[in-house]
Amino acid sequence: MRRLLFLRMLLRRHACAAPLVLLLALLYLCYQTLKVDRNRNRSESEEMETRRVISALDALQEETQVRRQAVVLMGRHGPSDPEVVLHQQVLQQMGYQVHLTRFAETSSFLRIQSNVSGWSLLLCLSSSEPSCLRRIRFSHLQHQMVNLLPELMEAFSDAGEGRCRFYLQLTEADLPMRPVSCGSSNQKPPFAQNRPSHAPSPALVAMVNVFVLVTSVTPLTSFLHDIIVVKASENDPGQQTQIRTFLLQRFGPASARLAWIQVQRAVVAVLQVASTNQEPAAGGSCLLCFQLLTFTLMFSGAASPAVVQVDPGLSVPSQGEDAFRGQITRDRVLEDSLRLLLPLPTHLQTHRALETLRRQYGGCRGTHGSCLNHDHFLFLLRFHLQLQMPSAFHLLHPSSSSSSSPPPSLLLLLLLRISRHHDLQSNREANPPTNQQPALGSPGGLCLDPRLRQIYSEPPLSLTPPFSPALKEYRAEVPFDTVMVRIRPEPISAACVVCLDNHRGPRTANFPVGMGTSQISILVTDGAEPRPVVMTIYTVHVYRESRPSLPAFGDHVTCSFLQDCGMRVQPGRSCGLQPHLPPQSPVQPCSSGHVPGNVSAVRLSTPNKTRPSRSSIWERPENTMLRAKEGTAKGGGSRRTGWSRSLLVSIATVRLSLQSGGRFSYHLKGRWVVPCLSCSDNRTCDWREVTWQPDDCYHPPVRRPLLQDCMSHRKVMFIGDSTNRGMMFFLMERVNGSLQDWGRAHHTLLYRNLNQRRTQVSYSYYPRFWLEGSQRPTFRQALLQLINRSRPLENSNQTVLVVGGVQWLNSNHLRTVQDVLDRESLSEVLVVVKSLGMGFHLPVDGIRSLSLTEIRGLFRDNAELISTARRLRFEAVDTFSITMGRYKEFLQGRCACHFHEVEKLQSSDPPDSEASTRKKPGTRTGSHSVLDTEQEDGSKAPTFRVRGAVNQVYSEILLSRMCPGNR
Repeated sequence: MRRLLFLRMLLRRHACAAPLVLLLALLYLCYQTLKVDRNRNRSESEEMETRRVISALDALQEETQVRRQAVVLMGRHGPSDPEVVLHQQVLQQMGYQVHLTRFAETSSFLRIQSNVSGWSLLLCLSSSEPSCLRRIRFSHLQHQMVNLLPELMEAFSDAGEGRCRFYLQLTEADLPMRPVSCGSSNQKPPFAQNRPSHAPSPALVAMVNVFVLVTSVTPLTSFLHDIIVVKASENDPGQQTQIRTFLLQRFGPASARLAWIQVQRAVVAVLQVASTNQEPAAGGSCLLCFQLLTFTLMFSGAASPAVVQVDPGLSVPSQGEDAFRGQITRDRVLEDSLRLLLPLPTHLQTHRALETLRRQYGGCRGTHGSCLNHDHFLFLLRFHLQLQMPSAFHLLHPSSSSSSSPPPSLLLLLLLRISRHHDLQSNREANPPTNQQPALGSPGGLCLDPRLRQIYSEPPLSLTPPFSPALKEYRAEVPFDTVMVRIRPEPISAACVVCLDNHRGPRTANFPVGMGTSQISILVTDGAEPRPVVMTIYTVHVYRESRPSLPAFGDHVTCSFLQDCGMRVQPGRSCGLQPHLPPQSPVQPCSSGHVPGNVSAVRLSTPNKTRPSRSSIWERPENTMLRAKEGTAKGGGSRRTGWSRSLLVSIATVRLSLQSGGRFSYHLKGRWVVPCLSCSDNRTCDWREVTWQPDDCYHPPVRRPLLQDCMSHRKVMFIGDSTNRGMMFFLMERVNGSLQDWGRAHHTLLYRNLNQRRTQVSYSYYPRFWLEGSQRPTFRQALLQLINRSRPLENSNQTVLVVGGVQWLNSNHLRTVQDVLDRESLSEVLVVVKSLGMGFHLPVDGIRSLSLTEIRGLFRDNAELISTARRLRFEAVDTFSITMGRYKEFLQGRCACHFHEVEKLQSSDPPDSEASTRKKPGTRTGSHSVLDTEQEDGSKAPTFRVRGAVNQVYSEILLSRMCPGNR
């Protein structure tokens, strides 16, 4: 069109000289035609040459042997650190033999020589980077890869007050970058400092973390990951998204492409200036090395961002309450970068295609007069293969739209031609997306790969074997103080849904870790509605160790503790180990299982309330101080302790304060006693010998022959939850000599075959919280059902009723017990109240969680419950006082309130019951926990035992209160 306008103009102005003008016009058109033809021929020639290069590189790929030796320098990380495990896992999946070591100076495998060493890949984790920079001579590397680029490490280092070192070399700083953008990655740029005054609205301001993989400095080659982390305000925890999705939502379809181009230009501009304005590193350059960088971009209304922070490493900010989200983002970027770079050739063998490339481009005397050596050809091959791979990384530089001034070097020219070739291929073919079109799994679709990418946990679990998507079962061990683990599995496919415990369970959950082995089930489902289909199940068995214990050889002191310093239920009392002072007067058997000391006649002020007829307890003192050494059977007298002035003097009184409604402050008078080398260090204690000791009295365990005589022709009824059921199973094992029938029943049970069929035990589970309110039986209904199921019953202490619950039991339930027994003509039966207990103190998903204030309230409720039991002339076992100091020693269960567990013995021979009770706590055995197991027929029925040191203590107190004259 321009040419025709030019001809018309000439003809109008020089009509008189038309023949001459026409001749000139024809000559001009011929010249332009020849020029276009020459350019077309040159373009076709360049395209043919590019195709020959691509063909030669493809041929090299077929004949290249890849070395498979990788070294990972962990620095301060441990072998079980998630970052170390990730690197090891990915490298092993790609066929590498991985060598783990701390630092370069101490590595026996890492030897830098003048020729090719035994390793082909070196990964220096963050804490080992200084060691790598000191030890590795980058100019001497031959065909080897290191995840550090010394030039960039120097360029983006802090020259003082956060100023980038390369920025000091610039004469004219025309960069979309803030000068103070370098330094510690922990010093994140605040919004207030970077938000320009002309920003139209806070809603248009955003801070964006983008992740850049630089695979070479000279020439510059770099890739941008599709995942970004966006913060919309100073307090915004950040959200993970895809960069193009963010730009489309932020700027709309019309400006999103322009913003995408501006993001690339800003990052590339900073990288180019940083690499060209920095003096070569002391160690020289490395053509095959690479490095991940984190750029923080600031959008303030316009589509052109400014660089406000550059971190020479992978820095992913934490993203809200979900602590795993940042780790998942970091691991995905790391894994994608390794898969983009590996497995790629690290050595080229002599091949006809290689000789062709050398003749045309190599040896300084080639066609182009430039020097391309062996590493250059290897670098071209790697670049070619990277552009072929589907990846979440997008090519930043050099791209087909890159411009170069001054003219590019031969190596950069070939990179540009390879890039343009792949762009043309992408435009011509409808292939799956490559790194020009990032592909990340998105929700929806079919769950075609129902495997996990990784299992994240806090604290990190060291899985055995190391995690692999193909392995479905793992084991891990945690120390005693680890009482809870947070789990977050991550699927490979976003179309799959992960649930914990069941097909409707949460994706992320807290799991209490009881003493011994706990099991965590991870279900990978298809996410279908209304009922998802379970595709794969992963299982993690977590073993929690016992307290660190040191055997006492006689040179020890006696220490005691009332409560753990991690849970100060009584803020005015001491916590942790204290020197123990034994009582001065001789101790005698306790006369009760609950009174915190000898109390003289004290009445509560309860105006307008009628005292129950049974309440003789407040008219005379009682003694409940217990000394029951765990697992030790001792004989004892059968007499009760009477009113003793010496005991009154030696025992601190219980403080009763007349509060509103007759409430009082209750201070328990029992403690755990343990031998230690020092009371200042609980790791020096022999926890196998820990005992519960009331002040100035003790509960001697009842020997089995005496216990069997005491329990003859007696019927024992238990009503309560699983904590009460644990006491029942302990009683059955002690009386019967073995436990051959058990189950986690949530209904009514009846056992008639105990003690040679001379003892009957029945049980009713209450409360049945899983039922709807209208279908849930009341406590009165459940108690009547248990009584009717256990009839005939004798109205004497030959009939025993044990009532107990972990935290639901209150005084109203006890008054209901009294009313029902009176109505059923059973007013003389022996009633034993198991009081409240510790539990529900961990923030576990799906159940209630109590604060410290609420637990302190339970302590007061427990005191009131015991007071009501005393007024009603019921026996009581103060389980709250016993479990308070050892609340961490719970066993399996989401409530962290179970202090018992039934185990199956390996031997089918019935165990000696007393020997079983003498089993030391915290020792690992060859037994394993059994789920709901029914009794088997025949003589080879399985044998079980009740495990749990704390449950054993208060269960022995129960037996001593049931058989006070048989000790």
